[in-house]
Order: sequence, then C-alpha cells, then structure tokens
Amino acid sequence: MTDNKKGSWLTVALLTPTSMWFLFMLVMPMIVVVIFSFGERSAVGGYVASFTFDQYANLPARLKAFTNTLTFAPIGTFLSLIIAYPLAYYLAVKVDRRWRLLLLVLVIVPFWTSLLIRTYAWIFILGGRGIPTLLEFIGLEGIRMINTPFAVYVGIVYGYLPLMVFPIYVSLEKLDKNLLEASNDLGGTPWRTFMQVTLPLSMPGVATGCMLVFILLMGEFLIPAFLGGGKIFFLGNALVDLFVQSRNWPFGSALAVTLVIIMVVTVSLYMRLTLGGKNGRDQSLM
Repeated sequence: MTDNKKGSWLTVALLTPTSMWFLFMLVMPMIVVVIFSFGERSAVGGYVASFTFDQYANLPARLKAFTNTLTFAPIGTFLSLIIAYPLAYYLAVKVDRRWRLLLLVLVIVPFWTSLLIRTYAWIFILGGRGIPTLLEFIGLEGIRMINTPFAVYVGIVYGYLPLMVFPIYVSLEKLDKNLLEASNDLGGTPWRTFMQVTLPLSMPGVATGCMLVFILLMGEFLIPAFLGGGKIFFLGNALVDLFVQSRNWPFGSALAVTLVIIMVVTVSLYMRLTLGGKNGRDQSLM
C-alpha cells in the first residue's frame, strides 16, 4: 500500500467518528424539525403528518418574540462589548504578567456555577430586598428593577461577559507592542494610537466575541423568563411554550427553522465581513 493510500485511509478513520456524530446529533434532528414544520398539530398535541405552509404563515403570531429577540440580542451584545473591551485591554496590556492568570481565572469563575443559580441570585439582588431597598435609604423610593428590560440586560451582560472578554483578550495579548512604541515615537497620542493601531488589530477578537454572544442570545430563554418575569418573551421562550406546554410541535418547528435561517444569514454575513478582504484566510480567533 502506498503512502498516499495509507494517508487517505488514516484521514477517513479520523474523520468518520466526527462525521457520524455530526450526522446523527445535528443533521438528522434538523431534518426531523424541518419535516415537522410542514405538518399539523393533532387534537391532543404533537404532530400529524401533512404538507402545509400554514405554520410558516402563522409566524406573525409570534412577532413579539421575534421583535424582542432581534432587539435584546444585538443591544445585549453591544453592552457586553463596551464593558468587555476595557477589561480585556487592561488584562492584556496594563496588568503585569504575574497577575494575568489570576485575574483571568476570576473572570471565568462565574462559569463554574450554574447559570440558573446565578440568575436566581440576581432575582434577589434586583428584587425588593436588594438594591431597591438600599436606594430607599438615600431617599430614592419606588424604583423597580426586577421584571424589567433593565434586569434582562443586566443578566445578559453578567452571563455572557466572559465569552466576550476572552476572544478580545487573546487578540490584544498577541498584539505586537513594537507597533505601539512606533506610534508613540512618531508623535501619536494615546488616543490616536488606540484608534489607528490597537483597535483595528483587535477587530478579529471583537468580531469573534460578538458572534459568540449574539448567537447564544438568539436562543436564550432562562434570563428573560426569570429576570423579565414572563413579560419579555424571546424566541427561546416561545419554543419552550410551543413544544412543552401547548405541544404545538409543527408551529414550534417552523419557529425553530426560522431561527436557524436567521442564524445562518448572520454567520454568513460575519464570514463575508471577516474573510472577504483577507484573501480567504480565516482571521477568527476561535
């Protein structure tokens, strides 16, 4: 057997387990969901085989969920970015190397606890016995924080901040410090150096962090359910309602397919923006 044939069989052997996993755990379930989306709900709930576009025609019934998701997801991503970037910059550029590992661990420590438990903690912090009680001591009464959009945004930033920090940190940590010194030697102010050197070179990390947070937020359901008090519905909440409570599997499947299409379009635009001007080379950090 030639070396080329040995290399081909080795490649097949290495790729087969991953390919089978991808087929059975992602592709086949998605095919089932697509099939269900063209069916009908039975009298007792579930799925009845059919071929109709009624479920897709009924999507405007969940317009509020689409609106909330497509509003909170990008705004939540932006808020995470403006908080994460200064933190990542401080860790990568300003902090002594001896302390970086410790501080990075502190950033990721919240991930060691379930998001459910951490969200419950925010219910107490933002509830009547938390921050509003402290505000009453300084004369600010009647301020409501829990079950509001503000509470949802707090939960989003708190829950997804590490996913934004680390890609940006990696991008900044790899930054050639000689470029910063050269900008300073050429008379560039700190602000001009940041805008013309640091920020452009860290954009791959920014793009990666934004995409990670945005994609996960599109399917989020726990944070709006707990901190929004059921008043703020995301697509994730609508899917839970349709599949678990009302058992309208065809309509839920149509909603899920639509969500996947939105995500495919988003990722495609991301790839086009990040790879389009780079001669096909992947500039992503993750």
